[in-house]
Amino acid sequence: MTISLRQLGSAVLLSAFASWSLGGCSTSAVPQRDDSTLDVVTTTPIIYDLAKNVAGDRARVTSLLPLGADPHSYEPTLRDVRNVANADLAFTNGLLLEQQSLLRTVESSVRPGTEIVPLAEEANRYGGNVIPLVEDVTLDSIWLGLRVLGDGTNLGATRASEVRLSVTGVRGPGTMTGFVTSTFGTPELFFNSADGFGDDSTTLPVDAHTHMSWSFSEAGQYELDVQATLDGTHPIAEETIVFAVGTPVEDSTLKVLDHGHEDITVDLNRASISVHGDAGDSDPHRTVISVPNHAVQQIPPTPEFRFLGRPGTEVFLLPQAVLGKHVHGELDPHLWHNVANAIAYVKIIRDELSTIDPAGASEYRANADRYLAQLADLDSYVAQQIASIPKQKRQLVTTHDGYRYLGAAYQLNIAGFVTPNPAVEASTRDLIALTHTLENLQVPAVFLEPQLARRATTLSETAGRLNIAVCRIYGDAFDPEVQTYLDLMRFNADSLRRCLGT
Repeated sequence: MTISLRQLGSAVLLSAFASWSLGGCSTSAVPQRDDSTLDVVTTTPIIYDLAKNVAGDRARVTSLLPLGADPHSYEPTLRDVRNVANADLAFTNGLLLEQQSLLRTVESSVRPGTEIVPLAEEANRYGGNVIPLVEDVTLDSIWLGLRVLGDGTNLGATRASEVRLSVTGVRGPGTMTGFVTSTFGTPELFFNSADGFGDDSTTLPVDAHTHMSWSFSEAGQYELDVQATLDGTHPIAEETIVFAVGTPVEDSTLKVLDHGHEDITVDLNRASISVHGDAGDSDPHRTVISVPNHAVQQIPPTPEFRFLGRPGTEVFLLPQAVLGKHVHGELDPHLWHNVANAIAYVKIIRDELSTIDPAGASEYRANADRYLAQLADLDSYVAQQIASIPKQKRQLVTTHDGYRYLGAAYQLNIAGFVTPNPAVEASTRDLIALTHTLENLQVPAVFLEPQLARRATTLSETAGRLNIAVCRIYGDAFDPEVQTYLDLMRFNADSLRRCLGT
């Protein structure tokens, strides 16, 4: 089905959504302690739908996210806190799909002894397949980010914990900054040595990574002092990271990092800070990060970059390879786009419900068996629909990089996306790559998630300029037309066949 943005945002659809959402998965049947019904909360509508099919009428299932909400950005409410506090069991997706504030709400609000089950992180025990996140970096200098390794249970960390990484000092011939930005957005400062050191810090969830840009006003050696704390109070480690900016490293015994993907890394299990990445684990005392002379760039004239210095002045810049604030883990969390992974989710839900409610185990198993048969049929249907598309036309171009599992499971090439994350604006490099992809592959259609229509104009505008159709695809949210997981996968398969099979 080809659509326009005006159709996607029509008053009719909004009206339908409003009336439908009142009767969707966030119903008036919320968790409560004054009856004998088993209460289950889920973070996302997709997990709600899977759990409801297993629970049937024996347990009460409530989704924390409203229908149509984006799990990457949803902020919890007081109602969510109450629902979690009254729950007997909680299911999350995990792998950093959900906003960290939502995970903290679940972790901190459950009653003692209430189990929280991250389905994506348990899926491989039930035959699920998890795909690593691989970022294609073509920079000609080192790509330096920030990372947290380990679960930190030895330090008392939970899934909701955060590591605060603070800069306490910089020594060098000039000023040094660390920041995150999108090409068309406002930079967010991590630290700026020019204005001293107060609250020069950033936070990362446990076992997460983020991209950074780093600038240096003069050539020479810089020493960056960093300190890590857990949940803002528990000290982890302190360390000094050395940079050689525009100058050679004369000590041949030192390890020089001048290319590839590296991160200033807080290792919770070892309570240490190191540089970790493509070159393995590097001891900061024997390692230098090299910033080449060709990294010199002029400061843009826009006011947002004045913290770097006067417009037109040259600085050394290590750019972030993926633009925009974009925190993620090591594994792709969008497992459900492969029906085999949804089957694994259902089996986990069945067993967890049976464990907490043994008297209902036979009912949960019967419900799960019926639903698993539907999922098996669905898997075959999706495979057949996509297989009917000529192989050279199985090219998926979308708003963001969330369909690796769909591609891997059903032989669909993920040919391109506007940005790695729907909350990140497209850079100039993104736009050039997107245009070249569409022109070179001669794809007949691109695919747009309905809930992103208002802010995903880059894809639709580029497609319109090249006379390419815009079709719908569903990622992690429902709407009046697609209200269940079965609906979502069938719609996507039909849309792909209709739009690419011509």
